[in-house]
Amino acid sequence: MADSHDDFLKKIVARFPSGISLAFAYGSGIFSQKGNVSSKNMLDFNMLDFVFVLEDADQWHKTNLNLHSHHYSFVRRFGSNAVVSLQDRFGARMYYNTLVPMEGRVIKYGTISRENFRLDLNEWQWLYLSGRLHKPVKILHRGDGADILSALKGNLYSAVNVALLSLPEFFTEEELFLSIAGLSFAGDFRMIVGENKNKVQNIVGPNIEPFRNLYNPILLKSNEIHFDPSSRKYHQNQEINVIFSRLKSLPRNLLQYVVSSVISKEIKASLIEEALYDTSKDIVNCSQVVRKGITSIVRKSSISQSVKGVITAGGHKTLIYSAQKINKMLRGIFRG
Repeated sequence: MADSHDDFLKKIVARFPSGISLAFAYGSGIFSQKGNVSSKNMLDFNMLDFVFVLEDADQWHKTNLNLHSHHYSFVRRFGSNAVVSLQDRFGARMYYNTLVPMEGRVIKYGTISRENFRLDLNEWQWLYLSGRLHKPVKILHRGDGADILSALKGNLYSAVNVALLSLPEFFTEEELFLSIAGLSFAGDFRMIVGENKNKVQNIVGPNIEPFRNLYNPILLKSNEIHFDPSSRKYHQNQEINVIFSRLKSLPRNLLQYVVSSVISKEIKASLIEEALYDTSKDIVNCSQVVRKGITSIVRKSSISQSVKGVITAGGHKTLIYSAQKINKMLRGIFRG
């Protein structure tokens, strides 16, 4: 059954132009989420979500406009240059076409350049696509290139590293996964209006095994985390030198936010390490500083990407998509 579903998803990807470095599907249409139901109602369906990492964005969109011009909003009138400019210069560097009928389903697909893909996963520049990839996804195509695989793995290591900074000395497996899954929702204004308030729990609860498959290779290799079978809890080393090492290993953009919050003026690099070491002595404050940095990054990118989404989707599709989101949010509220 799984193979058949994978074949169907790959069939959809095959409808698009070549030149895709990485293609994956994600979200409630692929993985179970508590509270989601199937329905033929336009406001109550599980759309299939895809992301394509592009080798040459201009050439890809030029070809895709010839094949599927109806996927695009009014932006198509200005050609592929306008599409690529919107993709690469604004928001989280992603361009989405949404509410697209294909193979008997409705899909949404986002595109991003290979360069910006690496930037977000390696440095958490926008913590947008990198956040999507903190959760289980269905990889449908991965081309050649060690940089893609390295970015995917590095992003998962960063997620574990940051989550551990916010967790106590002893924690459960589910608490770890909830912490990781919640990173990209911290500061996301859509969690105020448009998303189910229990979204993180709904993502993790039914998908413990996929989360295990994603993170156990990292957890099992770590010398600073140990699992106690009797208590079913993890124990992490919270010595100052370990916390300090975790802080220094933060993705570059998040590290800059942390440094700017603990240092009020420009100082030498050697003193930056000293300030980070001092921060690592207070675990509670350390966790709060990192959390504020994540919130700042996510808030900025989520707002700018959503504003861009109104343009790339067009007014009519934006209204339908927003109504769908609010419908899901209300269902979550009434179900408690």
